[in-house]
Amino acid sequence: MESAALIVVLVIALALFFDFTNGFHDTANAMATPIATGALKPKVAVMLAAGLNLVGAFLSTEVSKTISHGIIREDQITPVDFLPIIFAGLIGAITWNMLTWLLGLPSSSSHALFGGLIGATLVGASAAAIDFGEVLSKVVLPALIAPFTAGVIAFVVTRLAYAVTRRYDNKPDGRDGFRWGQIFTSSLVALSHGTNDAQKTMGVITLALIMAGWQSSDQADPHLWVIFACALAIALGTYMGGWRIIRTLGRGLTGVKPAQGFSAETSTAATILASSALGFALSTTQVASGSVIGSGLGRRGSTVRWRTVGRIAVGWVLTLPASGAVGAVAALFVVWLGGWGVVVDAVLAVVIIVGLFLRSRRDHVDAANAMSEVADSGLAVKVTRNPPPTRRRRRADERAAAEHAAKQTTKKGDAQ
Repeated sequence: MESAALIVVLVIALALFFDFTNGFHDTANAMATPIATGALKPKVAVMLAAGLNLVGAFLSTEVSKTISHGIIREDQITPVDFLPIIFAGLIGAITWNMLTWLLGLPSSSSHALFGGLIGATLVGASAAAIDFGEVLSKVVLPALIAPFTAGVIAFVVTRLAYAVTRRYDNKPDGRDGFRWGQIFTSSLVALSHGTNDAQKTMGVITLALIMAGWQSSDQADPHLWVIFACALAIALGTYMGGWRIIRTLGRGLTGVKPAQGFSAETSTAATILASSALGFALSTTQVASGSVIGSGLGRRGSTVRWRTVGRIAVGWVLTLPASGAVGAVAALFVVWLGGWGVVVDAVLAVVIIVGLFLRSRRDHVDAANAMSEVADSGLAVKVTRNPPPTRRRRRADERAAAEHAAKQTTKKGDAQ
């Protein structure tokens, strides 16, 4: 009994750390574009995202039910076997999260979690314990459809934004008023992120509590303390920034202008909120990336860096199998060594986390250098001090030049 309680405690601790990595991994989903356009200063942006992630985590539990009563058939696995499986799956998810964060790749924390759990279940139990129909309908299909849908919406909204507005602000980046709209839309993305991503960790902890007999299997909703702990963990992770991912999404995919940022965030928020209401465990990273690409295609003269897109796409494809492989190896230690396997997994998890963190310090990225081409961290779109003249000003200058030329001609005639 004491060993089971210890494993539950370890699972909860590791799940909350995964939630923390999810927060700093996915901050860019909401705040990369407003930082890139100068709508928000970097530190203000992540503080705002952290607060709204905290609020959003309390608004919905539909995605949590997908995790706790969805992809894994817990009735086919004994609690003694299942708790170490959850632990091993979390190791797979955290390893992938930390690695992709180190590389600056906006991969899916959601799919890392699913991959880790599926891989650990295959080794620790059997394929029959996985509801592949649920995986297909609630995980795989949304992963294929959502980024494309968000990209199309962002493309259309960007086209409309540039079609119905004009450059009244006299600034070369144009349509500067959209920066104010970005504050609202990026806040909505952060709120929606809390309604979707924080729920996944709630589902994992609820599943662990059910397996340990600390919660009835008929009760799908997470306990209030679970909701609060997960909300706080993801908010804290969001506050830490995730500047490597922000740098990739903010200036690695395409040059982002205010109207583009507004369009991308509107598309992202709408897609995530709809998925949360339906209980789809959506990858907010994939949706945000698809929206940024769509907005880049929607603005004339904008260039999408397809090489970076290709790197991100490779990361998406590898997320499920890679995290699943790590989860399977971690579960293998449990199968071979029993209770000592959990100890080995815990030690390996600490080594992996500390090792990747220390490696990241060699190339430190923070609020000051995430957008390295910006002298002032509050202005991520360069605006020249002397804006181009308006049409009225050009006509006045032309008249003045003509009058000056006429006077010069008159003076020459008088001199002769």
